[in-house]
Amino acid sequence: MALWPWLAAALLGLLLLLPALSRPARFYAKLGAYCALCLAASALASAVCLLRRGGRSVDNMSIISWFVRSFKYAYNLRFDVRGRQKLEAEGPCVIISNHQSILDMMGLMEILPKRCVQIAKRELVFLGPVGLIMYLGGVHFINRQRSSTAVSVMADLGGRMVRENLKVWIYPEGTRNDNGDLLPFKKGAFYLAIQAQVPIIPVVYSSFSSFYNFRTKLFTSGTIKVQVLDAIPTSGLTEADVPKLVHTCHQAMRSTFHHISQAPQNGAAAGPDDQPAQ
Repeated sequence: MALWPWLAAALLGLLLLLPALSRPARFYAKLGAYCALCLAASALASAVCLLRRGGRSVDNMSIISWFVRSFKYAYNLRFDVRGRQKLEAEGPCVIISNHQSILDMMGLMEILPKRCVQIAKRELVFLGPVGLIMYLGGVHFINRQRSSTAVSVMADLGGRMVRENLKVWIYPEGTRNDNGDLLPFKKGAFYLAIQAQVPIIPVVYSSFSSFYNFRTKLFTSGTIKVQVLDAIPTSGLTEADVPKLVHTCHQAMRSTFHHISQAPQNGAAAGPDDQPAQ
């Protein structure tokens, strides 16, 4: 028996019931539906990837991205993107961005450039269809409890990204953070960029707090502003330059985060320079 008609009916029924629920109940209902949507889309995308590519490949990310970008319509979220063309520059690079919540996956897939893979914690590979689709998309998993293994994976990736012309996306904060500021950055992404002598491209997402807040159980519609900053070259830098590089990137991203998060995002209109991504 096909699962999709039942899943669609359950989601439709949930949407019809939402207005009658309390705010916490609406929050958990929408969050639960989001997780169910992730599982269902991952299972379907995995089948498509296996049929199209036959296994693990960075090219599968275009298929995964197509599925995830459709989530924004179900949740009435909008992305206003500036500087997208900077991500399409030829050649390998390390992309770093702030990490706020479970919704970050939508923001990542909204602007994911070609031949781009992610770094993720090893535990995610065991999340059923979600872990499978991440594996098929070429995600590199790191055991954060074993630093020697993590260093080995990063060293191998540094060579691969140059040989195979890969872009690597990393969340340098290392964990989700919704406190209205950026956490200190871990140094792995910066060692990787210097080892491979490739530029770093910072990407900043505005605060989700006006439409998504786990502590206050808020989950409504809204607009996410995305700013892609200029590439920061690492050519000629050594490991001794890592602290300064970390500081430069953190200050630039923190300043941008506060700037683009100032205006209310829930229903906010895009500015004249925004490039709406629908």
